[in-house]
Amino acid sequence: MGSWKAFLFSPFLLWSQSRRVRLMFLLLTLHLGNCIDKADDEDDEDLTVNKTWVLAPKIHEGDITQILNSLLQGYDNKLRPDIGVRPTVIETDVYVNSIGPVDPINMEYTIDIIFAQTWFDSRLKFNSTMKVLMLNSNMVGKIWIPDTFFRNSRKSDAHWITTPNRLLRIWNDGRVLYTLRLTINAECYLQLHNFPMDEHSCPLEFSSYGYPKNEIEYKWKKPSVEVADPKYWRLYQFAFVGLRNSTEISHTISGDYVIMTIFFDLSRRMGYFTIQTYIPCILTVVLSWVSFWINKDAVPARTSLALMEYGTLHYFTSNKKAKTVRDRKLKNKASVSPGLLPGSTLIPMNSISLPQGEDDYGYQCLEGKDCASFFCCFEDCRTGSWREGRIHIRIAKIDSYSRIFFPTAFALFNLVYWVGYLYL
Repeated sequence: MGSWKAFLFSPFLLWSQSRRVRLMFLLLTLHLGNCIDKADDEDDEDLTVNKTWVLAPKIHEGDITQILNSLLQGYDNKLRPDIGVRPTVIETDVYVNSIGPVDPINMEYTIDIIFAQTWFDSRLKFNSTMKVLMLNSNMVGKIWIPDTFFRNSRKSDAHWITTPNRLLRIWNDGRVLYTLRLTINAECYLQLHNFPMDEHSCPLEFSSYGYPKNEIEYKWKKPSVEVADPKYWRLYQFAFVGLRNSTEISHTISGDYVIMTIFFDLSRRMGYFTIQTYIPCILTVVLSWVSFWINKDAVPARTSLALMEYGTLHYFTSNKKAKTVRDRKLKNKASVSPGLLPGSTLIPMNSISLPQGEDDYGYQCLEGKDCASFFCCFEDCRTGSWREGRIHIRIAKIDSYSRIFFPTAFALFNLVYWVGYLYL
């Protein structure tokens, strides 16, 4: 009976199980369909973006080549734009990478700039969806370029590594931009009458070499001059104060030329010379006063102090001159006594031998004569005519007077010096 019931209900069980399987399969199919729809939506979004990008005008390499060939066809780069019609206007601007060093001996300074010129050439107009052609230096020699030169340059170098540092842009309306990087050694005649508190304006002048004013006119672009961060400049003794630019006309036999000038204002750093010159010289002068407090009988101490001062001054002077000049000065100084060094307060009496006698004011004189005065060491000098009109001063008194006179004179000198340099 039981086996018969199992046999009777077995088809129903199989049909129920198959129904569950079909239901699970249907749910799985619906889930996969949703995932596919989402993926299709994302693909549609990407496709929309890509379609938007594809709609932009696409320029092929052959089109640019065709534009350049059409521009250069029949183009004469020996003739300036609008020749015989009107002057060509050149707009200029300068970007200063660095200034320095300044060479006060050769009266020149070094400057690294990016020099830009802009002008219109109607022969270079073109019709295209491209607004500007970005070209390299290979195109520069095929079109007309202004013959600009730097009037006060002694040496100019263009940068060629790794390729020539030149840029060329041509707009569809005929506007041309040409820039190049230059390092220039330019003249700067320094006015050193206020040294070392001097200020200078170093110019950089440029103009056309062959075209006068009625052919080429230079104008400043806005902004006309820009500078990099001055803290990386190699000015050493100088500080960058500011700059200004000007335009003037130079009248020559060959015509009137437009001259563009940039002035770089520089001032000398006082801190450098205060540490390198003023403080050492002041300390050397003060050191020479020590001899006034040394006993007159301590001849080795006074002599050593004089030699030390001489060596110090010789060190400072020799380091500031060229080798040839230093050698010549050494030969001249070899015959000069250290006690006679200019500016030294250690006068020759420091190295004078002063033998002691029974009397504090007695000195060994000629032929065994004794006298109480340093200036009277001859027979009958006390009452004779030789002593008349002479001043009798003791060496101890000279030191006492010098302790007051030299510091006071040095203080007055500094007062006049600094007031005259700073305020007059």
